Amino acid sequence: MSAIVEPTRHKLSIDDFERLATAGILAEDSRVELIEGDLIDMPPIGTGHMSVSLRLTRLLVRRAGDDAIVSVAHPLRLPPWSMPQPDFMLLKPRPDDYASGHPGADDVLLAVEVSDATLRYDRGTKARVYASHGVREYWIVEVEPHRLYVFREPVSAEGRYAWMRTLDAPFVIEASALPQVSLRSEEIWR
Repeated sequence: MSAIVEPTRHKLSIDDFERLATAGILAEDSRVELIEGDLIDMPPIGTGHMSVSLRLTRLLVRRAGDDAIVSVAHPLRLPPWSMPQPDFMLLKPRPDDYASGHPGADDVLLAVEVSDATLRYDRGTKARVYASHGVREYWIVEVEPHRLYVFREPVSAEGRYAWMRTLDAPFVIEASALPQVSLRSEEIWR
């Protein structure tokens, strides 16, 4: 009698993911992220998401100035299994502007996701991944209703944040590592 063998899931590493992109298997403009070894297709961006993102781009660039690099929808290396593309990251300035490689968790001062269709995923899976890698602060800007979720103080070993708040408009929030990056809810949603 032969042993029963269950099929196993094949997880992709960051290196595997990058090889797929280099080989053209993943289109350059595809909305695919590598999360915990799985390829995740992200939904199309709706007009609410786009509008909030455009406003946040202007606000974050102005407020951060030369104190941080504002990264818009670029990859974040969280080895060995995750490479999300947060809607925004405020990154520590580097002389090479990250030409030598994608940023890692230690480079991130603030990660921001704009959420309309993916709130549960952003609050669960993404928050766990960011916390487990030590991303120090993570915001979720919920398009409707006008709400902001703030996560600080990652407990990496447990994959959670020790400090979490939910802010309903009206509110004022500032990034803990960059107090000059202060946003009022009426600036985000008009």
